[in-house]
Amino acid sequence: MIAERLPWSEANQQLLVAQIGRVGLLVERHGSPDRGATAWVDRERDVARRIADAEARLSSPSALAALCTTFGLTNFERDVLLLAAGPDLDGSFAVARDREVAAGEPVGPTFGLAMAALEGPHWSALTPRGPLRHWRLVELGGGPRITSSPLRIDERILHYLAGIQELDERLDGVVNPVHTHGEVTPSQAAGVDLVDRLWSDAPARWPIVQLCGPDRAARTSVAEAACRRLGIPLNRLRVATMPGAAPEIELLGRLCDRESALTGSALLFDFDAAEGRSDDAARGSAVALADRLLGPVLLSSQEPIGGLDQPTIRIDVNKPARHEQRDLWIASLGALGSDLNGEVEHLVGQFDLSVRAIRAAGAIALATPSPERELSLGRVLWDASRMQARPRLDDLAQRIEPEADWDELVLPQPQRQTLREMLIHARHRARVYGDWGFFAKGSRGLGISALFSGPSGTGKTMAAEVLAGELHLDLYRIDLSSVVSKYIGETEKNLRRVFDAAEDGGTILLFDEADALFGKRSEVKDSHDRYANIEVGYLLQRMEAYHGIAILTTNLKSALDPAFLRRIRFVVQFPFPDPAARAEIWRRIFPTTAPVSGLEPETLARLNVTGGSIRNIALAGAFLAAGADEDIEMAHLLQAARSEYAKLEKPLTSAEIGERT
Repeated sequence: MIAERLPWSEANQQLLVAQIGRVGLLVERHGSPDRGATAWVDRERDVARRIADAEARLSSPSALAALCTTFGLTNFERDVLLLAAGPDLDGSFAVARDREVAAGEPVGPTFGLAMAALEGPHWSALTPRGPLRHWRLVELGGGPRITSSPLRIDERILHYLAGIQELDERLDGVVNPVHTHGEVTPSQAAGVDLVDRLWSDAPARWPIVQLCGPDRAARTSVAEAACRRLGIPLNRLRVATMPGAAPEIELLGRLCDRESALTGSALLFDFDAAEGRSDDAARGSAVALADRLLGPVLLSSQEPIGGLDQPTIRIDVNKPARHEQRDLWIASLGALGSDLNGEVEHLVGQFDLSVRAIRAAGAIALATPSPERELSLGRVLWDASRMQARPRLDDLAQRIEPEADWDELVLPQPQRQTLREMLIHARHRARVYGDWGFFAKGSRGLGISALFSGPSGTGKTMAAEVLAGELHLDLYRIDLSSVVSKYIGETEKNLRRVFDAAEDGGTILLFDEADALFGKRSEVKDSHDRYANIEVGYLLQRMEAYHGIAILTTNLKSALDPAFLRRIRFVVQFPFPDPAARAEIWRRIFPTTAPVSGLEPETLARLNVTGGSIRNIALAGAFLAAGADEDIEMAHLLQAARSEYAKLEKPLTSAEIGERT
C-alpha cells in the first residue's frame, strides 16, 4: 500500500522525530548493557517502521537529508548532530540526560557518549576542520576535555532541521533578506539577462558580478530580478556595518557561506553607505570577504570595486532612458497622463529620476487635492520631482530657499544680460542638445558652468537665488573650503558625491570659496602640485558634464588660472557698487511695510560699502527704531553704520556721513 503524501513540513517533522528516536534508542541501549539484545528488537523495528513511513510521505528530500548532502556528513556525523538536537526536539532525551547526571557525567549529550553509543564512530568528526565544527553545526560547551564537553546544536541549524528558514540572528544588523520586487525597465533588463546566463549553469565557481551605476535602487532591483528568475533567495550585506575585528569577519564569512549553502541564496554587497575615510577598512574587509565566499556574490556600488582575485563581470545599471522615463510618468499618472505630454516632456528634460522616484512623484501628484491640482498640475508635478531629487543632496550641502528677485538685484546691464543668457541656456537645453542633436556630438562642454567673481556682499549669492527662483529649481551651497581634503583622492570623492547627488534634479550648485581649490595651478614640482592639478581637472570635467547649472564664486578672479577660465561658459564680474548703484540699493532695501521716515538714498549712498553691508545696516537700523518705538530714520541708520564699520574694521569718514557728523 502506497503511503499517503503529507505536506512537506509535517512529513519532515515526523521523520526528524523518528530519526532522533533512533539515536535516542542507541543511547538508551548503551546505558543498559545488562539487558539482552532481544529486548531491543521490537523497539528497533518500531523506530525503523516510523522512519520508513515518514520517508514515504515526503514529497522531496527532508531537511536532514539535504543538510547531510550539502555539508558531506557521514552517518556518524549525522547521528552526532541528531544527538545534539535531541534534548531540544524530543523529550525522551531527558531520560538519557538524567541518567548521565546521576552517574556524575556533564549535563547534556557529549562527544564521548557519541563515540561510545553511536554506530561507525570516528574521531575526525569533531576536529575543527570537520564539517560539524567548520560549518558550526554543533558547538562544544565548556569542559576539561573534548570528550566530556556537552554538545549543543546551533540554533540556526535546529530551525533548519525543523523546516524553518530563518536568517541566523548573528547576521542581524549586517545581512538582511531582500524581499522587494523592484521594477526593472527594458534598458536595465539586459543586466538581468546577463546575470541569468552567467549563473544558470551552476558553475563550480560563481563569477562575481559587479553592478555599477548612479541609481542604488535600480542596482538592487536588477540583482533581485535576476535571483528571482533563477529561483534563488537574495540577501544584502551593508558594507558600512561590517565588523572590524578579524575573528568577527571570519565568523561573518563562515555564516554567510553556510547561509548560502543552506538556502542556495546569493549575497549582495551594498557599498553605497561606505563612503568616508573611516569606512575604508570596512570596504577593504568586504572586498576580501567577497573574494573568499563560495556562493553567488554581487557587488553594488557607483564605481567599480577593485582588488578582487576572483573572476568578475561588470554590469552598468543606468537610470531609465529618457523615453522610458516618459512612459513611466504617463503610466504613473494614470488617466491624467495622456493629457500631459507637454508637461511630461518638460519634466524629463529637467529631471533624471529613477523608477522609484517617478512612481513616488506621480503618487504625490495624484494625492494632491483636486482644486490645487486642477489649478496647476504641471507645477505640482514639478515640485514633487524636486522633492524626490532632494534627499541625497540634503546630507551633503546647504539648501538655500530662493527669496530674491530681479527687482532686488542691482547690477550693471551687461551683467544682468549675462544672467538672462544663462536662463535661456537652462530653459532650452533639452531642445538644443536633444532635438537639435548637439548631445550626439559629445557630452563634453554641455554643462552650464559659471564663475561669479567680486568682493563679498556684491550680490553673487543673490544672483544665484534669482536664477533658482526663475527656473523654479533648488539651490544648494557647497563650501569648497570644507570639500578640499589633505588626503589624496578625498577631494575628488567629496566632489563626486555632490555631483552624483545633484544629477537627479539638475539642481543649481553654488560652490562658494572657489579660491580654496582654484588658485593658480603651478608647475608640477612635487606630488602635492600634481594632485592639486588632478583635483582641479576633476572638477572641470564634472562641471562640463553636469546637466544642471554649476556656479563658482570667488573674491579674487585674478588669482585664477586663465586655462581654467577658458573652460567656464559664463563669467560674471560683480563690481563694487558705485554711488548710483548704492543709492538704488538703498531705495529697494526696505520692505514696503516698513515704517520709514525722511530717508535720503543719495546721502546714504556715500557710505562706501557693498550691498551685503547695506542690508546689515538697514536691518540693524530697523531694530534700533523698533527698540525706540520710532519710525526708521537717518539717525538710526547712522548708528547702525558705525557698528557695521567697526565690525569691518574700517574707519567711517566725515565724507561718508557729511553734515550729520
